[in-house]
Amino acid sequence: ISSLQNFELNRDLVLMCELKDEATYVPHHRKKLVFIFSSMRHFAKELKDKGFEIRYTKLDDPKNAGSFLGELRRSIKDCNPEKIIVTAPGEFRLITELNNWEKKLNKRIEIRDDDRFLASHREFNSWAKGRKQFRMEFFYREMRRKYDVLMNGDSPEGGHWNYDAENRKTLNANTIIPSPYIEKPDKITCRVMKLVTDNFPENFGDIKPFLFAVTRSGAAKALKKFIKQRLIRFGDYQDAMIEGKPWVFHSHIGLYINAGLLSPMECIAGAEKAYKLGEAPLNAVEGFIRQILGWREFIRGIYWLHMPHYKNANHLNAKRRLPDFFWHGDTKMNCIHQCIKETKINAYAHHIQRLMVLGNFALLASIDPKHMHEWYLSVYIDAYEWVEVPNVTGMALYADGGVLASKPYAASATYIDKMSNYCKSCDYNSKAKTGKNACPFNYLYWNFLITNEDKLRNNPRMSLSYTTLGRMDEQKLDTIKHDSQVFLRAIENNELA
Repeated sequence: ISSLQNFELNRDLVLMCELKDEATYVPHHRKKLVFIFSSMRHFAKELKDKGFEIRYTKLDDPKNAGSFLGELRRSIKDCNPEKIIVTAPGEFRLITELNNWEKKLNKRIEIRDDDRFLASHREFNSWAKGRKQFRMEFFYREMRRKYDVLMNGDSPEGGHWNYDAENRKTLNANTIIPSPYIEKPDKITCRVMKLVTDNFPENFGDIKPFLFAVTRSGAAKALKKFIKQRLIRFGDYQDAMIEGKPWVFHSHIGLYINAGLLSPMECIAGAEKAYKLGEAPLNAVEGFIRQILGWREFIRGIYWLHMPHYKNANHLNAKRRLPDFFWHGDTKMNCIHQCIKETKINAYAHHIQRLMVLGNFALLASIDPKHMHEWYLSVYIDAYEWVEVPNVTGMALYADGGVLASKPYAASATYIDKMSNYCKSCDYNSKAKTGKNACPFNYLYWNFLITNEDKLRNNPRMSLSYTTLGRMDEQKLDTIKHDSQVFLRAIENNELA
């Protein structure tokens, strides 16, 4: 990390703090808190073993001031440093706070760029300058060229930049899926698990079983196991959802990259090497690399380009509060139930579960973006504001009016039925369009188009849907509106839906 570059063992001091402010600004999943605190403690131990002087404040230290500013003031009083060096944070609220430290602390503050990303803010802003629309695909191609990844001279490997069309196969429930990397909690992690149990008893999420790596070496093993065992089929099934199989063929390394235990380029290089050795097909390797070199970098760029107003965008004027079942999963909609249940257990759901089930429902039900921001940021172990805000504002809820996505990612039950087996054991009928037994996604989809027609009809990518809507007779339209009103009223009243 850039803040530790040029560290002088006989002169400098590392300050690390477990802070109440950071642990409580949203009600984080308890597994997420365990992962972050345990990773911090393991990293501090590694540094200490290498001769670094560490000042480490634990959450339950009676002297813990609970905030960055408070702990800095306490440390300055004890140590009187010449200056404070810090890597630029990944959240706008923190950079705003950090920019006031020099004045409040009367100490020189050196803010270093976070070089754990592959595109700097300046580079992304230069790419974005003058563009009316921002599309990941074009940015991704520039990054491929820059880093010479999956390139054959000036052309993309295989002749195509993107193999997403080959990555939408449905998965058989009987398919044997290799288990993900599992790491048994050591003494440090067990102590942190007790700390979180004692201090955050009401927070969402299960602490046990805790199976994630919390060290650099463990994260590297997780990456190696993915490339060896699951990358080969990741491309085919990256959009598939199967009840009872939360991990499928995904890598589950986003938490390690975002926390700094893995570098994005080593993940990219490992996958590309597997392709060149004939150990994984191009559609799988390209799809995996696109998520890191393309989507991850693009999302970060969008966040910093448009903050702080981006988080408050609400283009579709969605105002409904978040239904309580997002916290307990008690709903007759099996797809929602499965995704929330797995999120509660694992602090994880893959991107299609987040976007096309949970995000899609929030979009169709007009859930207020501010409630969705807090929920996504709270419940996922890999969630930080820089990655959460664009994914929710731009992708899931179309709250930015098309800055990030070319159309709303709205879908009926047909999509969910195609990409999962959730509908087979659901109380609702995915084929029925209206009526008590009809899947709510079906009538909510058309109601969404009706409600937002003034803002969406002229979108070229929505023309087919609006053509179909235009062919519906008044009676069918009235039934759609009625069923939607009944359902939405039910979730507002926290009735079982």
